[in-house]
Amino acid sequence: MPAPGCRPPAPTLRRHRLGGWLLLLAVGLGAAAGAEDRQADRVILLANTQYEGSVRIARHYATVRGVPADNLIALPMPQSEVITWHEFVSSVWVPLLENLIRRGWIDAIPMALTDRVGRRKFAPQGHRLAALVVCRGVPLRIAHDPTLYSAVLPLTNRAEFRTNGGAVDAELSLLAQPNYPINAFVPNLLFQDERPTALELAQVVKVARLDGPTVRAALKLVDQAVAAEAAGLLGRAYVDIGDRDRVGNGWLEATARQLDNLGFSLTVDRAPATLPTSSRFDAPVLYFGWYAANLEGPFVLPGFRFPPGAIALHIHSYSATTLRSPTSGWAGPFVARGVTATVGNVAEPYLHLTHRPNLLLRALSKGQTLADAAYFALPGLSWQAILIGDPLYRPFAISLTEQLKRRDTFPPRLAGYAVLRRMRQLDELGHADDATALAVSTQREAPSLAVGLALGQRLLAAGDPEAAAAGRSVRALEVWRNLFALPDLTRELRLAWLGDAIETARVARDVPQAAAWQPELDELVSTGPQSTRL
Repeated sequence: MPAPGCRPPAPTLRRHRLGGWLLLLAVGLGAAAGAEDRQADRVILLANTQYEGSVRIARHYATVRGVPADNLIALPMPQSEVITWHEFVSSVWVPLLENLIRRGWIDAIPMALTDRVGRRKFAPQGHRLAALVVCRGVPLRIAHDPTLYSAVLPLTNRAEFRTNGGAVDAELSLLAQPNYPINAFVPNLLFQDERPTALELAQVVKVARLDGPTVRAALKLVDQAVAAEAAGLLGRAYVDIGDRDRVGNGWLEATARQLDNLGFSLTVDRAPATLPTSSRFDAPVLYFGWYAANLEGPFVLPGFRFPPGAIALHIHSYSATTLRSPTSGWAGPFVARGVTATVGNVAEPYLHLTHRPNLLLRALSKGQTLADAAYFALPGLSWQAILIGDPLYRPFAISLTEQLKRRDTFPPRLAGYAVLRRMRQLDELGHADDATALAVSTQREAPSLAVGLALGQRLLAAGDPEAAAAGRSVRALEVWRNLFALPDLTRELRLAWLGDAIETARVARDVPQAAAWQPELDELVSTGPQSTRL
């Protein structure tokens, strides 16, 4: 559907124009059908020649993903994150669009007119980009310009939409429908559409950003994505609901159910505050939560790092007002701490126009790329939301069965999380004994903190004070001893788990061990609050 004010394509296009449009239809139909069409060949990279490291990031991505060198477009742009509309149009929009049209990436017929912002008008015919990757140094957001405001009815009947400020990336999503109004937002044709048509696909450019507080952090976004595709997601899942809003709570509850169905070891926190630093928070490979103004909780503990492939989403209105700070907001700090993919907002988006976590996870879990999933989950463009990460990243590219076959090649501290998911599967099938046997054999061959804890809890749950259960509890007690012998076990985890360990010792009738652990627990309790989450 043409954007408002856009002249529809003329029915008497020249033959080569018609041929190009048919090619675009074929590309769109292939993408919609899931065709393997070497998407990397259709990725365009945008870099700022005036910003140190920007071109380097683009070239690194091209090398890692096999993107043709000619697909890099480097332009001189302002170095600040926030720019005016006139700066955006003159240094980003116009030169980029002209470049894409000249190279045949976007098919459009130029018109003699320009709009109030200085954009030349076109009769658009579509595009053939798999994604546009914006590299660190490309400005982040456009400031509201009251002199460019004009009503876009009925949207601007509401005061919150009387703005033309927004994310640069959200504007670039509309390069293939370049005559749209800049005030308020433009509905995303791909939102919640399981099978978008070729025409719909041809009107939206999927934009992702490789950005963060440092060049090194931005470079790692693609390296971690490629590594995680080979290994699959290894870690636990966390949903911090916080009871902030009924609609948002519903999204997060749906996300938690999906994670549970996917078999991830899961913590769901429903306390009003965000997760405290004392929470269990090992290997958070999937995190969905809301909300606080700036990064807090276990993320700020010294040495915290996300595991490879981690996807984290924190619903907050100003989570991405800057990406150059490791402490301000959420998106930049997430990248600084090793996240592989995240989303954020450069200004107030209002809840209904943010990425929906349950839709993002649904699409990713079906094997879609990060870009496809993000645009499936986002209701509006020309607004405030951005996507950070490799657009081609497919976190669920391999199955759990394949993960288990390869687990000997994974770091021991992460390999255990694949075992945990398999244990969940076995439990669901009614094979609890097989799940326990898998945990025991794993601990014998490649000890894992996560599996050790799960095994300890299983054996404790299977025990009772009667002598017949003492044998199982003795096995559990040995697991606890092994856990507390690990050098990287944090104070918070010792505090959270010592109570269970002492109970196991008592059931196993090992009074000396229970007596040895009790003073340590008493000391930890006296010096800090005890976590109630396991």
